[in-house]
Amino acid sequence: MSPLQKDLVKATVPVLKEHGVLLTTHFYNRMFTHNPELKHLFNMGNQQNKRQQTALATAVLAYAEHIEDLSVLLPVVDTIGHKHASLHIRPEHYAIVGRHLIASIGEVLGDAATPELLEAWTVAYNQLASLMSGHEQKLYDEKVSLPGGWSGWRPFVVRSKVKESEEITSFYLYPIDGGGVADFKPGQYISIRLFLPELNLQQPRQYSLSSAPNSEYYRISVKREAGSQHPDGMISNRLHDFVEPGDVVDLSAPSGNFTLLAEDGKPQVFISGGVGQTPLLSMLEALVRTDSTAPITWVHGCRNEQVHAFKADLNAISKAVANVEKHFFYDSADRLAANEYLGWVSLDLLPADVLDPEARYYICGPGPFIRQHYRYLVDKGIRQSNIHFEEFGPLTLSVN
Repeated sequence: MSPLQKDLVKATVPVLKEHGVLLTTHFYNRMFTHNPELKHLFNMGNQQNKRQQTALATAVLAYAEHIEDLSVLLPVVDTIGHKHASLHIRPEHYAIVGRHLIASIGEVLGDAATPELLEAWTVAYNQLASLMSGHEQKLYDEKVSLPGGWSGWRPFVVRSKVKESEEITSFYLYPIDGGGVADFKPGQYISIRLFLPELNLQQPRQYSLSSAPNSEYYRISVKREAGSQHPDGMISNRLHDFVEPGDVVDLSAPSGNFTLLAEDGKPQVFISGGVGQTPLLSMLEALVRTDSTAPITWVHGCRNEQVHAFKADLNAISKAVANVEKHFFYDSADRLAANEYLGWVSLDLLPADVLDPEARYYICGPGPFIRQHYRYLVDKGIRQSNIHFEEFGPLTLSVN
């Protein structure tokens, strides 16, 4: 990009801050009108609740703000790249998106969208698309290089379906071709693709793998969402209500960069709310198999014991492994056992030695839950580099 083109892109920052979601909403409407086949690639639930429009507006703004130094965006590029790789996004999809994005900029800005500005954004977008697709190709190459690895979609059979609580059910998924499955990094997710009759669309969704790697199957543990038409629950509720042992579903290979970092032997602290415990459970199971002697603290909160999935598993692990300590928080409870608390998760109530400056902290749950505990840890002097979190769905969370 020329210096003038960079200046033109940066000059759109105030407009993007004020009208970014308006632009991305127009873009998605335009793209799905002209290329309705892309609805099979996108989570249409996130179109309903506007999270996808907000996430794209945030990404476009960040790109414009850092056009002089894109290295600042590399962590975000990696996170989005993993998400795209899990959906089998290819270079031809970038071409379609770019065409509609540039057209939308022209249509939304009107006379302010000069030919020079549109050309600058075309160059900028092509630069970003090249960066993203190049990174995603590396991820695809890594996936197919693993024993049992693949790219694209692969059919798996539901071998068993296990109710873990009143809300959460686990699905054990085996490759229908009888081959092995690639091991994964604890904390990663897979995409599952189902046909939704109510939308007449194939729809993908990401679910964290909830067990340690085993080379034979993948396990996902899915929360039922209240209301049959809840945007976040169109696939989740279908899994609960209609998918049974013997049914076949399509899966993508494991993806994600929210993963266990235990090579240095530091203490590990897992903090979860609700179904946010699923990637952390995979991390915990993998960690205890290594016979690590570093302190491990498990902190989990949910509404009550009836919706508390995997409680028996955690009790068994903490009983069998001396260095694992658990703490459960319930919004309501008839009675409380040792290390159980009434109310929302409060790190203030934990033993002081849990807040070890050298520990690694993993947070997963709703956005406000992540933000609260991230800020608490930073305020207590924990380095940001030691705090790791994952937001389910499009990237919209700011913890600063």
